[in-house]
Amino acid sequence: MDFRQMQYFLCLAEARHVTRAARQLNIVQPALSMQIAKLEAEFGQKLFDRGAHGVTTTVAGEALVRLVTPIVRDVEHAMQEMARLNGRVSGRVVVGLITSVAQSTLASSSATVAARYPDVELSACEGYTETLTDWVTSGQLDFAIINVPRRKFGLTSHHILDEEMVFACRKEAATAVPRDLDFAHLAHCDLVMPSKRHGLRMILEQRAAEAGIELRPRLEIDTLSAICEVVSTTDLVTVLPTIALHQALAAGRVRAHHFRTPRLARSIAFVHHPRRVVSVAAQAVVEVIRKDLVEAATSASTYVHPASEGVTRPRAGSRAKRAAPDHKK
Repeated sequence: MDFRQMQYFLCLAEARHVTRAARQLNIVQPALSMQIAKLEAEFGQKLFDRGAHGVTTTVAGEALVRLVTPIVRDVEHAMQEMARLNGRVSGRVVVGLITSVAQSTLASSSATVAARYPDVELSACEGYTETLTDWVTSGQLDFAIINVPRRKFGLTSHHILDEEMVFACRKEAATAVPRDLDFAHLAHCDLVMPSKRHGLRMILEQRAAEAGIELRPRLEIDTLSAICEVVSTTDLVTVLPTIALHQALAAGRVRAHHFRTPRLARSIAFVHHPRRVVSVAAQAVVEVIRKDLVEAATSASTYVHPASEGVTRPRAGSRAKRAAPDHKK
């Protein structure tokens, strides 16, 4: 058994699908199947059970995963360290980012990586936190930048920053925002928010439950730039992280206000599979993204200010007065 076969075997064990594993390895499917067949012949044992929807490791396969994982990890680490001695950072990095990060800093981060690390091949995609963690688990991503969920998950997590989520409305909105802005005030507002499958909405729903209110937005849009556009051109309001609002705030199209203490915040982290080594190239990419995120959040926070005097007038037929939710939505 050689090192390449170990890599192929582990990739298939994690991907659980021959076509997907072959794509990750950048080889054709028959080549992967042939190498796995050679391994099974060499050991005289079946390593995978084949099914209509993919493959699963047998008892022998699970034993081999435990045995070869540290070998592959140590060899990859040795290769990375030797490359680092030459001052060269190279390799392919596949990263997933939540939408708020992708839309706010991905362009600048990608440009920095291209200029600073010309031998690094970067592939980036965006998605929901739950989707990204699944892709990291299956080996489709080297790492992901996510909103940290409250539930436990089986990935190694590294904190990047805590970012405030703020109330936002049109710059020239006719009504004022309460000086002592409380989260419960949202019960009286016309809201545009991400849908319930979005990580940010989950954070907002948790705070709403703590405040004893129900969030019933008039519009649900998962594209954060579209939410900013709606807020800047209508009387609908929203609650978003500062970096998601940064461009609209800098352009003077919306204004943002802090909630009173305790302020609402979300935690951002990068996660990776605990059994996979984070390559030198991936570490370099993470550091670029981390730095850009911190700078963007710091810059955006300078535009946020305390609420103005006065109280926003609840619209007629306020959602706060409705006793039952509209299940027809």
